[in-house]
Amino acid sequence: MSGAELRLGAVSYHPRVVTVWERFRTYFVDHGLPTDYILYSNYERLVDAVLSGAVDIGWNTNTAFVRLDHEAGGRTRILGMRDVDLDWSTVLVTRNDRPFEVVGDLAGRVLALGSRDSGHAAILPLHYLAREGFDAATQCELLRFDTDIGKHGDTGDSELHVVRAVAEGRADAGVLSAAYFSAFRADGVADVAELKVSWRSEPYYHCNFTVLDTFDRELGERWSQALLAMDYDDESLRPAMELEGVRVWHPGGASGYASLRSAMREQGLLS
Repeated sequence: MSGAELRLGAVSYHPRVVTVWERFRTYFVDHGLPTDYILYSNYERLVDAVLSGAVDIGWNTNTAFVRLDHEAGGRTRILGMRDVDLDWSTVLVTRNDRPFEVVGDLAGRVLALGSRDSGHAAILPLHYLAREGFDAATQCELLRFDTDIGKHGDTGDSELHVVRAVAEGRADAGVLSAAYFSAFRADGVADVAELKVSWRSEPYYHCNFTVLDTFDRELGERWSQALLAMDYDDESLRPAMELEGVRVWHPGGASGYASLRSAMREQGLLS
């Protein structure tokens, strides 16, 4: 930490990130917690920045958090997360005209996946399907769309490719986050009209603000309380909160990352 100013790291996966953090920066200044932000091109660099002390707080995806916590030997703390981060899930979509009854129906078929570093569009789907007795890597053909590596699926680009591949018949089924599937539907993406949800994973956690446990506990609690006090009904804050996809901030916790931790170990993604 530099003087009294906190440094927060985030990933620049879309131009709106600057708008969000410019407003949030002034919010924390107004609450007596001067906080500046540093943007990184990918989550691997952000994780390394937290570990090295280049930033005090990391705004991490679930994949980034698990890697950070692993590299730090479990010595991390979560300062907060969005309401939507507490109830994330993955869906498997198929064409309306192609019946799909059980997971085993994928045998011998083509399954489309999003970016390989995306917890929701690649890592967790393979883990959850395996728990149901279906080893997708050996029992079907995987069609991967690694279009936003380093962003952990934040751009949604690879998931749009998944939707199009299934709609066009290049894949028999595809996996993506329920949040993006709903967003594509709301945005009127034509290909979505051809698809239906045939399977849904159990819920898991997504993003969070993470610090190392060496970070001053009292200061962390003050920052967390200020975060949780953000008011969606404040017209000066609402635009930034909407861009960040949050209405209410929550304290969060580590329990919702257990499945992803197991999946990353199984798939050799943790050193």
